[in-house]
Amino acid sequence: MSQQEEFFLDSAPAGHLKSDIKEAKSRSRLGVIVTGVLGGSLVALYAVAAPFVTPALRKVCLPFVPATTAQVENVLRMLRARSGTLVDIGSGDGRIVIAAAKHGFQASGFELNPWLVWYSRLKAWREGVHRSTSFHISDLWKVSFAQYSNVVIFGVPQMQMEQLELKLATELPSTAKVVACRFPFPTWVPEHTDGEGIDTVWVYDAMTFKSHLQHGMTQKTTPEHKDKQDSHT
Repeated sequence: MSQQEEFFLDSAPAGHLKSDIKEAKSRSRLGVIVTGVLGGSLVALYAVAAPFVTPALRKVCLPFVPATTAQVENVLRMLRARSGTLVDIGSGDGRIVIAAAKHGFQASGFELNPWLVWYSRLKAWREGVHRSTSFHISDLWKVSFAQYSNVVIFGVPQMQMEQLELKLATELPSTAKVVACRFPFPTWVPEHTDGEGIDTVWVYDAMTFKSHLQHGMTQKTTPEHKDKQDSHT
């Protein structure tokens, strides 16, 4: 110990020295507690928020982007004369399904992210439409949509939209309507559009795209088409 420290300890009153030591220890403990609380809060926030903004083990990396109020309104306006069953492919937080149920649809949502599915179920229960909604943890490629007369999907170019066209044209009844949001289907011709920018929705008639599929399959099996294929081989 240095002479200056010895002088300070000898000259300082014993009571003040003990008080200073206790105060220093208190500040140290408080710092540890604050650091722990702050770190725990950040971990908890990440655990809650991450499933909502990151992909849920999708084949294609698609983050969850909630539908805008205008998009929901545009979808419902395009389906205002419709009824029956509705499915939202990639239902996210359930807002389309819940809004459709409030307008009389028996609505279902398919979503890979289990956190979003459980959140959707809770939200539907709180909004009083849990009896007319259902939410499922499932890959859209492993589900048949044959039972649905109304389909809503928020498409993106990376979603293999042409393959989805084929799947829906094969499975849906001819009376079905398909509403695409944000991005249109690549080869189908819409019968109606509504909204602007990212809020645009496109409506497709199943009878039209099913007939185009059938026409294309017929062309591939005609003798003339086979002759053309043979001439190129």
